Amino acid sequence: MSKKVIVIGGGPAGLTAAYELLKDKDGEYDVTLLEESSCFGGISKTVEYKGNRMDMGGHRFFSKVPEVNEWWENMLPIQGAKPMDDIKLGRDIMVKPGGPDPEKTDRVMLRRHRVSRIFFMDKFYDYPISMKKETFTNMGFMNTMKCGFSYLGAMIHKLPEDNLENFYINRFGRKLYSMFFEYYTENLWGRHPSEIDASWGNQRVKGLSIAAVLKDIFGKIFNKKNRKVETSLIEEFSYPKLGPGQLWDITASEVQNLGGKILMNSQVTKIHKDADNKITGVTYVADGLEKELEGDVVISSMPLKDLVVGMNDVPQKEHEIAAGLPYRDYMTVGVLVKNLKLENKTDIKTVGNIVPDCWVYVQERKVKMGRFQIYNNWSPYMVKDLENTVWLGLEYFVQENDEFWTMADEDFSAFAVDEMIKLGLIDSKEDVLDTHVERVKKAYPAYFDTYDEIDTLVDYINTIPNLYCVGRNGQHRYNNIDHSMCTSFEAVKNIKNGLTDKSNVWAVNTEEEYHEEDKSAQQ
Repeated sequence: MSKKVIVIGGGPAGLTAAYELLKDKDGEYDVTLLEESSCFGGISKTVEYKGNRMDMGGHRFFSKVPEVNEWWENMLPIQGAKPMDDIKLGRDIMVKPGGPDPEKTDRVMLRRHRVSRIFFMDKFYDYPISMKKETFTNMGFMNTMKCGFSYLGAMIHKLPEDNLENFYINRFGRKLYSMFFEYYTENLWGRHPSEIDASWGNQRVKGLSIAAVLKDIFGKIFNKKNRKVETSLIEEFSYPKLGPGQLWDITASEVQNLGGKILMNSQVTKIHKDADNKITGVTYVADGLEKELEGDVVISSMPLKDLVVGMNDVPQKEHEIAAGLPYRDYMTVGVLVKNLKLENKTDIKTVGNIVPDCWVYVQERKVKMGRFQIYNNWSPYMVKDLENTVWLGLEYFVQENDEFWTMADEDFSAFAVDEMIKLGLIDSKEDVLDTHVERVKKAYPAYFDTYDEIDTLVDYINTIPNLYCVGRNGQHRYNNIDHSMCTSFEAVKNIKNGLTDKSNVWAVNTEEEYHEEDKSAQQ
């Protein structure tokens, strides 16, 4: 008799888990996936608006885990010919012999050059900060000297890494931290870095530092073979032709082809436990009605907060920790313009000679905008009229029900366009052809408030033998796509092998070197 498995959430972690359970076609698992929205991918979804596509958050596909790369290749094979813009511009890019042609098929993964910079004081700086002439010219002699001495001071006098501010200062020095990290981080989280747990830096920044930048520079100079490259220093990445949501739409179709059931617009509100502390099923709401679904195993990628709060018979302490877990929400404004005012001073050719950045971190204190994406540079197929328009995503980090979240779409669009003018991205409102607003709840699990007690909560969850928490929100951990997928790989392995110890599931992305080494070399 098949085991009934309930998968909560149709994002990267949930869909990966469902596919992994069903791919062997042995009929051992009866899988039902519940997704609360009308689309797949979670924050990795792609939104289509009048022929233009928006990537929620900007998603590079890059991993040093062979299993992840093979999985992506299976769903979306790497391009075997150049895409439209590389053909037009004569740019060099990797193609895989025998791979699909993006001009002839949609089921293809593109290879893209990574360009990501910081916009500060009306100038561009490489991200991560590079040690080249342009950087020092932009900063000026005095600021350059201050940054250098500040970094040397940080090397000599290490601060205790009990908060994110000290974490950054130890790696970059106080001056660079104040210029390029402090305001952006506070804008992102709504808290000063001194109030945020340093573990966020350990997971997101990992080994990145001035020392890592210098090491990478000298590695290139001396052509060091097999040089280790920090994730934030990569120069090329993969990207689905039609945006990240395309990958999850395809995965969802594969799950259904394998016999999995997917219920959209179905929000899980309750998780039922019996006297033996096992999950017996869930309650979900669809079409305004409460419905019950029984299951032998539950794989949850829903927010950890909502999972525990919706569960019966949770001890008071653990319930309070879960209820207090914080999140940051996200809004983006798609803005279609005739052209950008920004001058392309790089040697990278682009269609329309726009700046070549995929996304730009905004450090200007005169605006609330956190980043802006240029979708033309992610994939030429994201933009309906690539030759004559620029399609941008202006990103804002907000709190659900705050003044920005509750603004009417047209008012928030007007606010965002005004900020574009302040930054010098465009001259006037007349340059704007169209706008579109998207909101994403619980986009970023935050590392403050009751987060410092999360180990207590995890210990409790692990006493529930048939519950597996996976993914970014499922673990309340700021995971990349590959990290989220790896939590599902581990959970499915445990389910198939009858293992009850879940430490391997929670260990993904906790060690600094976890994804910085090629795991195949360790086996």
